[in-house]
Amino acid sequence: MNWIRMARLPALLLAAWVAGAGDAGAQTTRPIAVEGVVGWAGFVDDATDHHALVGVSVRLPIGRRLSVGPEVFIANGSSDRDTFVLGSLWVDLGPSPDTAPVVPYVVVGGGYMRHNQHFGNRSFVSGEGSFTAGGGVRAHVSDRVYVGGDVRIGWELHLRATAHVGVTWPRR
Repeated sequence: MNWIRMARLPALLLAAWVAGAGDAGAQTTRPIAVEGVVGWAGFVDDATDHHALVGVSVRLPIGRRLSVGPEVFIANGSSDRDTFVLGSLWVDLGPSPDTAPVVPYVVVGGGYMRHNQHFGNRSFVSGEGSFTAGGGVRAHVSDRVYVGGDVRIGWELHLRATAHVGVTWPRR
């Protein structure tokens, strides 16, 4: 089946949701956020296998303190690459996320990991289910931009620490 046809329904549903996400009376809506992420991941092996990590995530608010969305991360090691595609849930803690300059949160995600290992001129590719769980903090530096970081543990067994920059739309 053509991937464009498969993407039509989710794209239409997202467009309808975004179009209907305006203010309703006295209620305010939380903004959508797009984050760029960089960091480190250490995979458990005989010794810790260090990886540079880059990625992107999108947070779609579904409640006052809840957001869901996709995350895609690539972890590059010395002889391998791991690609994670996750669906994640963020729960904001502490003061109101709408007005607080600093917001702590917890996050859980589940999805798929693709592993590509290089042995000289040969490659081995595998994939399996994956998850991450952890917590972090984000601090607003303007009404549309925030910075933050989080620490997570996940499967394939790894620990990761990341920093992110997020941009919200519309303004918070």
